[in-house]
Amino acid sequence: MTTPTTKKLAITELALRDGHQSLLATRMRLDDMLPICEKLDAIGYWSIEAWGGATFDTCLRYLKEGPWVRLRELKKALPNTPLQMLLRGQNLLGYRHYADDVVKKFVDMSAANGIDIFRVFDAMNDLRNVRTAISQVKANGKHAEGTICFTTSPVHTLESFVELGRGFEAMGCDTIAIKDMAGLLTPDYTRRLISELKKAVSVPLHLHIHATAGLAQMVQWEAVHAGCNIIDTAISPLSGGTSHPATEAMVAAFAGGEYDTGLDLIALQDIAAYFREVRKKYHRFESSFTGVDTRVFINQIPGGMISNLANQLREQDSLDKMDAVLEEIPHVRKDFGYPPLVTPTSQIVGTQAVLNVVSGKKYSIITNETKGYLKGMYGRALGEINPDVRKLALGDEEPITIRPADLLAPELDTLTREVGDKAKSVEDTLSYALFPAVALEYFNEREHGNLKPEPLEIETSLLEPVTTQNQRLAPTEFNITIHGEEYHIKVEGTGHASDAVRPFYIKVDNVLEEVMIETLTEVVPMQDGHIDTAHASKSSRRPKATADNHVTSPMPGRITAVRVSTGDTVEAGDVLLVVEAMKMENPVHAPVSGTVGNIHIQEGDNVNPDECLMEIG
Repeated sequence: MTTPTTKKLAITELALRDGHQSLLATRMRLDDMLPICEKLDAIGYWSIEAWGGATFDTCLRYLKEGPWVRLRELKKALPNTPLQMLLRGQNLLGYRHYADDVVKKFVDMSAANGIDIFRVFDAMNDLRNVRTAISQVKANGKHAEGTICFTTSPVHTLESFVELGRGFEAMGCDTIAIKDMAGLLTPDYTRRLISELKKAVSVPLHLHIHATAGLAQMVQWEAVHAGCNIIDTAISPLSGGTSHPATEAMVAAFAGGEYDTGLDLIALQDIAAYFREVRKKYHRFESSFTGVDTRVFINQIPGGMISNLANQLREQDSLDKMDAVLEEIPHVRKDFGYPPLVTPTSQIVGTQAVLNVVSGKKYSIITNETKGYLKGMYGRALGEINPDVRKLALGDEEPITIRPADLLAPELDTLTREVGDKAKSVEDTLSYALFPAVALEYFNEREHGNLKPEPLEIETSLLEPVTTQNQRLAPTEFNITIHGEEYHIKVEGTGHASDAVRPFYIKVDNVLEEVMIETLTEVVPMQDGHIDTAHASKSSRRPKATADNHVTSPMPGRITAVRVSTGDTVEAGDVLLVVEAMKMENPVHAPVSGTVGNIHIQEGDNVNPDECLMEIG
């Protein structure tokens, strides 16, 4: 591919990755991408961002698509346009650092499956954490784009960003991106930043900015006139809000001048018409944060995170606490030494803020990722970390000062042995490395032909009355009387089940409510219109937590590890199990000392805070 060297402005299209990640919780399916690829490929974009970020996790977890299959299919459908991915340096696409051999193999396989441009960043702007990935990109003959994560704080200065630019150029990067994940840049600061970077480096500059604060179009205009060579945009139906400036708008803005993109506005509008219809299919996942929100200048929540943060709070039945969480995030960020908020630091800081608010007591629950961050396992913070918070998390343990990955032994062979024949390829092994529990579930469903994506629409088919010899057993509209008061009830639909728990959407006197229903018996099949009693059985149900020696989860989540067995002796404070919630791992500690008795859970189970997970005698 060619690197822009003239004044003509180059465009990277974000519709297939960050556009729907920011607005639709990353839920767009491959089936809705492929039909428009021929037209996208004909536009003449500098690149199309189509992979990386949250897409990998979402493909496995929710869409039941092979992420590597998606990449190969998109490469086949877009033969004339370079494909770009977002890579988190030593974090790859997961939430921890991986050993160098895993990082190298992941880059190798990404390149082999179709990635041409690797936008490589580190959430801490710690250059030690991107060297291995960038070096391997270059070894594969691909385009390496070093990435400056822009943020504002008392410790981040113009010169600190320029020094990062120099560092990326010294590593051999072909371009340098400024990644403004929250939309914090102002036109004046942008002009100064681009001008200083142009003096310090010779490679082209690329700007990525979210539209959250309402300044993105002005920022892009100033950046281009200051010397920026490439800008990121999203086709209009997937633009604005926490997404990005509209492609058509920016093409029109520069048309006819010295920075004319040369792109066909009519052809772009044809593509926009397609995505306008596609977006309607994903209304269930629409973010409620779709307009301008200048609070981002304070909370600095990145565009790709805010819709997921809302979903995470909803899962905790705490969506009403969103404002409190947004107010808490800057305090946590200060305690953590002002890291830029981008995956995974945005998740670490955001989740800790959620826990602080939901639990009602700051740092009473600390995730494994928070402990790792405060230990230095994600890199070096530019600011000072609150020593009291670090003490709470680490006790007397000393933080590290070396590159975190230097502590990691090669792990690819171990991972290969662990996953065994469940992995059918090197790509499968890498999927397992990034998301072990989710990948194993995907492999199992794939093996048995049970891959089924979460529904796009509320499942109304499950509400059809079940009949036996024409007898109606499941009415969907009725009146109920409670304490002498009569209410009209109408069941409108139901959402996706999680084990025995399913959300029902019910109108109570014409007011729509979401009600969580936990079934106490299994759903059994019908045989010739009759219930198949041979398969009817009582489903397992955990007892309620009622005593001090009952172990409970601090929040709804999924068990990813059980560290003890019945009969083990434990001390109060020992880690008994790990619950994954909001993509972070939360250790659950023994409330008392004693011997482990009944264990009511196993790895992979979904749990709730009021359940007794195990007993200590």
